[in-house]
Amino acid sequence: MLRIQITILFILGLFTVGSAQAGFFDEVQKIVNPDTKEGKILSGATQVLSSAKDMDYPTELTIGESLALDSMQRFGKPVAKESLQQYVNLVGNAVAANSKRPSIPYRFVVLDSPVQNAFAVPGGIIFISKALVGIIGNEAELAAVLAHEVGHVAGKHAISTIRRTQFLSGVGTITAASMKGDKGKQYESMIGDMQSVLFDKGLDKGMEFEADSASMETLYRTGYDPRAMITVLKKLQKIEATSTKKGSWFSTHPPLDERIERLESQLAKYPNAASLATVPQRFAKRGK
Repeated sequence: MLRIQITILFILGLFTVGSAQAGFFDEVQKIVNPDTKEGKILSGATQVLSSAKDMDYPTELTIGESLALDSMQRFGKPVAKESLQQYVNLVGNAVAANSKRPSIPYRFVVLDSPVQNAFAVPGGIIFISKALVGIIGNEAELAAVLAHEVGHVAGKHAISTIRRTQFLSGVGTITAASMKGDKGKQYESMIGDMQSVLFDKGLDKGMEFEADSASMETLYRTGYDPRAMITVLKKLQKIEATSTKKGSWFSTHPPLDERIERLESQLAKYPNAASLATVPQRFAKRGK
């Protein structure tokens, strides 16, 4: 009975495998026979904990590519203007190189959508709508939006929303075998849940505040005026009353007043902000 109770605690996530619990975890494995029903349950629980903690980049990218295809069906196809796409990728990769996760490849896509929005999917694929680009006034503001989304990828925010899903039970890497039968159905269910979070409900407020803060820091490290993140939010604030809410930054992000207030409280960290780049002339050309 004691062993069953311990197993249930692991499954419910009430115990975590850290340095303090490592010795205890080893003892539990010793006393539970792996051939018993309880032992098999405990083995499954340790797989859940392991897969929840670690996910390799190819698996993350596979999930992201699935979401990317779905997002284009929902929000529109990429803008056909290749020079604009190249320009946005140049700016995006400049800030990504100065982010907290510069070691993975990033791709930036402008979608032909009338809704002001930008979002990131796992693996470093980042989208910004043509409508949002349309209210931006300089390159620093574009960089601010892209850096915010890079912050989500760097923090693995979307991935953290699915760590306890059934699909990841014992699946640290997506393979052909894991995409068949029940696992394939669980994968599709997981993608549907992530769509709901990213495109409808929005991420946790704390994650959005973290991405805002990361944006300012990344802008500063790249040489852009970090106040650009605030000016973008203030522009969105002016048009909020007359803009489409569903599927936009207004519906999937925390209140703009709160975000602006938090960012303004951090400006003291950047006393030379006014001397840094905004690059309005280059942005005005937008890849022409």
